Amino acid sequence: MKRLCVKLFILVCTISTSFSQSEAGAIFLLIAPGARAGGMGEAHVAVANDAYASYWNPAGLGFLQGRELAMMHVNWLPGLADDLYYEFLAYRKSYPNLGTVGGHLIFLNLGEQIRTSETGDNLGTFTSYMSAFSLSYSALISKNQSFGINAKVSYQHLVEMGAGSEKGKGTSTDFGFDIGYLHKKWLTPKLTLGINLSNLGPKVSFIDPDQADPQPTNLTLGLNYALIDGEFNKLNIAYDVDKLLVSSYPDMDWDGNGYIGGFDEDGNLSPGNYYNEDGKMEIAHTDPIYLAIFTSWLNDWILGGDIDYGANSPGNGDGIIGGYEWVDGDEDGIIDGGKWFDANSNGVVDDGENEMVPTPGEPNGSGWGKYNEYGIKELGNAKDRSISDELDRLVHNFGLEYWYGKYFAIRSGFYYDKTGKISNPTFGIGLRFSGYGFDFGYTYGEQGHPLTNTMRFSLNIEY
Repeated sequence: MKRLCVKLFILVCTISTSFSQSEAGAIFLLIAPGARAGGMGEAHVAVANDAYASYWNPAGLGFLQGRELAMMHVNWLPGLADDLYYEFLAYRKSYPNLGTVGGHLIFLNLGEQIRTSETGDNLGTFTSYMSAFSLSYSALISKNQSFGINAKVSYQHLVEMGAGSEKGKGTSTDFGFDIGYLHKKWLTPKLTLGINLSNLGPKVSFIDPDQADPQPTNLTLGLNYALIDGEFNKLNIAYDVDKLLVSSYPDMDWDGNGYIGGFDEDGNLSPGNYYNEDGKMEIAHTDPIYLAIFTSWLNDWILGGDIDYGANSPGNGDGIIGGYEWVDGDEDGIIDGGKWFDANSNGVVDDGENEMVPTPGEPNGSGWGKYNEYGIKELGNAKDRSISDELDRLVHNFGLEYWYGKYFAIRSGFYYDKTGKISNPTFGIGLRFSGYGFDFGYTYGEQGHPLTNTMRFSLNIEY
């Protein structure tokens, strides 16, 4: 199942918001549908004026009349895999004095996987995929304002059975909601405000409910400004900002005693348990959605806490905060940071090779080191972070759309995710004729980036 693991890793690393400090399930729900939106840098929450509004902002459906069918196809991550593809189908219909109903269907194919035994024997192949179905409703609450809601069910089929001794199947069925709001002529006659809160619902679990991950609850604020609004020439500029409302923590010492856990929920001494003396969980965990909506903006930089780092990433440490310190082991007048390994490969860490040494005593004692054995600062590291770390986790989307009459459109945009290391320009075109619409979107990026050369194709039919 190595192929599947690689594909899922790639999927996590390339879908929208940053996951370096957050963990979420059903992340395929963040893949942006629609070639029109794709050509505009995925800035579409305040645009949302076609059937794709069912995904971007269900409130946009409330301003639409008639019926529309829309569909999109894209070969997902073409630079890394040739059997990943994404399909999207949407429909909407308006009812006088009642509002607009609609919905969409999502299907992400992860391709054919090879099943192997624990000893590496080939056991055949299977297909993995993810899908979601959503029903939408939207209505006007004033001449220029509307609200919308989605009710959705998602299904993930990763593997037919558990790995190793695990029982059950690698599948999940989950429910969720989206809530949207759209305000035209907001502040000025040419400005539209859009707000969409998506993927609200219970945690996503496969075989083990205790290892469930939260849904990728995401808040998007969008603006759309009509820079030129003439009879034959229209130019709109759009901007979206995304915030993933998932709050997860690595192993953190909240009470400052130098140890991770060691107590039960009632504050009773219990070696190996997950809580501190105050009954607060210190083992890596995620907040439930009703808390994450608020704590995802704060994380540990304002809440305090020392992180028990592992060798490469937060969490999975040794359960003790600090205990090591850098010293000038070779007495050259320089503390050689990182020189804590067997440099001459003689099988022994000789004097002068190890400049990270354990310190005497107990956590919080005099002379206790603030680093772990890998030279990573653990004690007081929450104080090193600021609100700028939170702002770095925001995803920014910029888009331009020019229409000549009602028949031809040229689009460009830019997608920027600092933490996720994504900064891709986008381009697109659109054609409309006799109720039919064709859109093409293209994502450009650095050579070798998974999203580079991603092409989206969309078809709209109004009737």
